[in-house]
Amino acid sequence: ANCADKMDQFLKRCFYHSGLYDSEDNFLDLDSKLKGREGGRPSNRLFYLSIPPNIFVDVVRCASLKASSKNGWTRVIVEKPFGRDSESSSELTRSLKQYLTEDQIFRIDHYLGKELVENLSVLRFSNLVFEPLWSRNYIRNVQLIFSEDFGTEGRGGYFDNYGIIRDIMQNHLVQILALFAMEPPVSLDAEDIRNEKVKVLRSMKPILLEDVVVGQYKGHSKGGKSYPAYIDDSTVPKGSLTPTFAAAALFIGNARWDGVPFLMKAGKALHTKRAEIRVQFRHVPGNLYKRNFGTDLDKATNELVLRVQPDEAIYLKINNKVPGLGMRLDRSDLNLLYRSRYPREIPDAYERLLLDAIEGERRLFIRSDELDAAWA
Repeated sequence: ANCADKMDQFLKRCFYHSGLYDSEDNFLDLDSKLKGREGGRPSNRLFYLSIPPNIFVDVVRCASLKASSKNGWTRVIVEKPFGRDSESSSELTRSLKQYLTEDQIFRIDHYLGKELVENLSVLRFSNLVFEPLWSRNYIRNVQLIFSEDFGTEGRGGYFDNYGIIRDIMQNHLVQILALFAMEPPVSLDAEDIRNEKVKVLRSMKPILLEDVVVGQYKGHSKGGKSYPAYIDDSTVPKGSLTPTFAAAALFIGNARWDGVPFLMKAGKALHTKRAEIRVQFRHVPGNLYKRNFGTDLDKATNELVLRVQPDEAIYLKINNKVPGLGMRLDRSDLNLLYRSRYPREIPDAYERLLLDAIEGERRLFIRSDELDAAWA
């Protein structure tokens, strides 16, 4: 529900406290201010770190030593990037665990809080029409697509350090892949789900160079307005080779998915803004109506599409007879458009994840061994 009517009540509880990231004295001052508001009552503290990754450890050290709760829980939400590679990611985890236990660390990937991403498991495991088909026997390929219709536009400093692969593919898309491809968990318990995700990530084969394409957007015009090329952005280093587009075919070496390509595509400054999961099924063996599709045999395949954003939707492409005296087939969409079916406001991904962190629900957060497997 929309809580706009309670906004004033919420804002009255908020306050601003300034200090240095690495100053234990400043965090001690924060602790004193919090204790004054808590009035001696049992209290919990959740620190949310949306800050440059190079100061994560300093903040965690100061918060843990000087501002953690003495009579409740203390938790820390860490935003991506979780390192630049396997080595730096492992080092970050080791450093954080000097001051926190694994149960106190909530590594957030906001895409896991998207309504359609969370619905992925529901769609698969609670619908008999899909669950038996979720394997190499019936699925030809899976496409995970992320595109933005704008470039860095003055924000190239951060992006150039990571590029589209580290910024989008290694986290958002890999997490969706793991949720999509995992084996049925024993239960909906966070650890059971994360155990299955780790198994999938560890089953992924090394990516071959010939299965990868990278690129960088050039200057272009849209709607009568000109947009600069990536390397013409004043915040991007001259001559940068950082990719703003990447496509890759990933393969999972297990019995369920052997030979099925998982096609990831991500890019900036493309024609549309969208994020979606497309599941293309195999042709019907010995299709009696094959000739009624003419030469376009791809129309004979079914396709399930989950549009994560914008305008959340699920649609299934099916083969259907065109009304009339002849026998002509067409591919039609069975549509579930969320804004029509569910007119109430859909919670933002961060709303869901922040509430989960407060309640101690870890299902949509990333465990350290899961992170290691994603970088491997």
